[in-house]
Amino acid sequence: MNTYAFAHYKRVGALVLMGLAAAVTGCSSSNTSTVPPPPTATTPPPPPPPPPPPPPTGIVTLSINATTAATAPSQMPTFEGTKFGAVGTYDKIRGTASGTLDPKDPKNAVITDIALAPVDANGLVEYNMDFYILKPTDLTKGNHKVFFELPNRGGKQYGPLNLSAGGNDPTTAADAGTAFLQNLGYTIVWGGWEPTVSRANNSMGVTVPVAKNADGSTITGPVYEYIESDNATTMSATVPYAANSTDTTLAALTVKQHLTDAPTTIPSTGWMWTSPTTITLLPAGTAFTQSAIYELVYTAKDPWVAGIGLAAIRDLASFLRTATADTAGTPNPLAGDVKRIVTFGSSQPARTMNDFIWLGFNQDLNGKQVFDGVFNWVAGGDGVAINYRFEQSGMTERNRQQHLYPEGIFPFAYASSTDTLTGKTDGRDSRCSVSNTCPLVMNINSANEYWVKAGSMLHSTSTGADLPDAVNFRTYLISGSQHGGPGAANSLGVCAQFVNSTDQFPALRALFEDLDQWIDGTAPPDSATPKVSNNTAVFATVNPGTEAIAIGSVSQIALGFPTIPGLNFDGLITVHNVWNWGAQFDQGIISTVPPTPTGKVYPNYVSKVDVDGNEIAGIRLPPVSVPVATTAGWNHRATAFGGPDGCESSGLLVPFAPDQATRTTVGDPRLSLTERYGTHAAYASAVAAAAASLQAQRLLLPVDVATYITNAQKTITVTNNPIYGSYTW
Repeated sequence: MNTYAFAHYKRVGALVLMGLAAAVTGCSSSNTSTVPPPPTATTPPPPPPPPPPPPPTGIVTLSINATTAATAPSQMPTFEGTKFGAVGTYDKIRGTASGTLDPKDPKNAVITDIALAPVDANGLVEYNMDFYILKPTDLTKGNHKVFFELPNRGGKQYGPLNLSAGGNDPTTAADAGTAFLQNLGYTIVWGGWEPTVSRANNSMGVTVPVAKNADGSTITGPVYEYIESDNATTMSATVPYAANSTDTTLAALTVKQHLTDAPTTIPSTGWMWTSPTTITLLPAGTAFTQSAIYELVYTAKDPWVAGIGLAAIRDLASFLRTATADTAGTPNPLAGDVKRIVTFGSSQPARTMNDFIWLGFNQDLNGKQVFDGVFNWVAGGDGVAINYRFEQSGMTERNRQQHLYPEGIFPFAYASSTDTLTGKTDGRDSRCSVSNTCPLVMNINSANEYWVKAGSMLHSTSTGADLPDAVNFRTYLISGSQHGGPGAANSLGVCAQFVNSTDQFPALRALFEDLDQWIDGTAPPDSATPKVSNNTAVFATVNPGTEAIAIGSVSQIALGFPTIPGLNFDGLITVHNVWNWGAQFDQGIISTVPPTPTGKVYPNYVSKVDVDGNEIAGIRLPPVSVPVATTAGWNHRATAFGGPDGCESSGLLVPFAPDQATRTTVGDPRLSLTERYGTHAAYASAVAAAAASLQAQRLLLPVDVATYITNAQKTITVTNNPIYGSYTW
C-alpha cells in the first residue's frame, strides 16, 4: 500500500471510531455526516387473546322436578315425614340430567359407534338420563356416603337389602319399612343407564342418539331375538329394534320345545309383522305355544349408541361428588357432602358394573376415581353386553334361555389371566389398574349363578384352576340359594319342585358393612367359594346335544347328591360356549347372527354337597347349616312349562320328612326333623348358635341374628309339597 492510501484509510478509521464513541456516550457532534444512533426498540405487540374454554362435558344441566309437578314430583320431606333416628327426615328429588360427551376423548372412545353419533355445534354427543335421589333433609346429619343403585331394567331393587317395601317410587312411611340404609344416614341415588327400557310406571332409563353411517345413511344389521312366554294366551311379541323390512321372507322364525331340540322353521306365511317392532302368528288369533322357544333372526335398523349409558352413570356420580352447580347455576343437591360412593346392583346391573369397570368407566372425565366400592349381587362373572351395535342388555343367559347373546365372554375375573381358548390376556381390572382408579369390589352370588351362569369363571382360569383374588376383590357364594332373592314359601311357580325360599339378604347386609369398613382400611372376610384346591369343586362334563350349543351336566356321584324320591336329578348345568360373532366383534359389531360355534367350552364347577344335598362351600346361612330341607340353586320346569329343562333362575327346596315313619314310607335317605333334632326347642337352639357363629365371622349383623332366633321358634309348616304333602312340626 502507498503512503497516500495508508494515510487515507487511517483518517477514515479514526472518524468511524469517533462516531462510535459518540453513539456509545450519547455525545452529539456538529458534523451532520456522522453515523446516526440506532433506532429505539419498539414496544412488543400485545399477546393474542386466550382461546375460549372448551365446551363443558359430562353432566351440564339438571332439571329438577318441582314438588308441585303433575307427574313424578319431588317431595320434601318424603315418607310422610318419617324420621330415621338421629338422621331425621328424608327428601325425594326427581328429575333428568343432560350431558355431553366428546367422542374424541379416549375415555369415551371405547363406546361402540360414538364416532357415528350425531353431534351438536361444538362437536359433542348429547344424552339425557333420569335420576332419583333420597337424601337426608339436613345433610349434616347424614353419613356423607352415597348408595348408588343401577336400576334393573328400569326398576329399583334395593328393597330387600334395605328391609323396606321398595317399589319404583318409595313415598309412604310403609314404603320406608325398617330402612336399613336411611338409619345409617346414606343418601340413595338411582340413575338411568339403559336405553331400551320403558319409562312407564316410574321406570328409569337414558335417552341416547341413534348411530348413522358417515354419509348420514341408515345403519342396518342382523339381530337375533329369543321369544318365550309361560302362558297360553300371548299373541304377539315385541322386538327392541325396528325391522328394516316387514317382508317375512327376509327374516327367519323357528320354534322348539326344549333347549337341545332341533328347531322347526315357521314358514313366512305362518307369521307377520304387525308393525316394524311387533310380530304375530297366523292365522290371526294364534297364540304362541306356552313355554316353547321361538327364535327370530331379522335385519334391524337404527341402533342406539347404547354404551353411552355407562358414561351417563360415570358422569352423574362424578357430578354429585364434585360439582357445585350445573352450567345454568342449578345447585347440585349434594354439593360438598359426598365423601364416598358405593354402587349396588342386583343381577343385570351387577353385570353392568362388571363391564363398567372393565371398560375403564371408573375414571371420570377429569381422571378421578368415580366409585369407591362396588357391591355386586348375583352377577356371576358375566357382563351385560350393552356396548355392542344393536345391543340387547335386557337378555340374560340361563339353563335354557338366551345363550346366543354376548354376555359370557372373556374376561370373567377381575384378576388378569390368559385365556387358553382365545389367546387373550385380560382381567376386569386391566384398565383401572393403569389409571389407578380401581374400586374395592365384592361379587356375591347364589348357587344359581354357578349352576345356570357358569359362575365359577369369576374366580378360576380358562383351564379350571383356582385364580387368586385381585387385591381389590372378594367373592362369596351364598350356599344353596337361588337367583335374586327368596322365593315364596311352599311355592312351585313354573317349576317341578318348591322354589328356594332361603333369604340371602341377612348375609348381604353384613357384607355391605364389611365393604364400607374395607374402604376405611379394615380387610373384609376372606372370599368363600368352592375351590379346586380344597376339593370342594365338582366340574361339569360337556354334552354337545343335538344342536351346536354345548350344555353340561354334573355327576350325581361326584357331587354327592342323595337320591330323593320324587326328585329327578340330571345334573343339568350351563357352560359358556366360545362363539364366533364375526370379524368385527372386538369393535363391538356383531355380524354373524346367530353366532357359529367354535367347539370350545369353558370349564365350570359347583360346590360339593353334604349327605342332605346341601352345599359345603360358601357362606352357609342357618337354612343350610341347620337345615329343615335340601336346598339348591337349580330346579326343573314342570312338564306343562317345558320340563324337564332347567327352571332358569329358580332354585329348589325339598323339605325333610317330619318323622322317621314318614320318610321310610317313601324311601327318603335324609334324616327326618325329629331324628336329627329331637325337639323343636333343640332345633331353635342350634339355629341360634349358628347365627351367633356367623356374626362372629362378620357375616351377620345383630339385627338379623335376632330375627333368625325369633323365626326358629315358630312352627314349621309345609303345604302341598310334591313329596310329603302338608304337615307342621
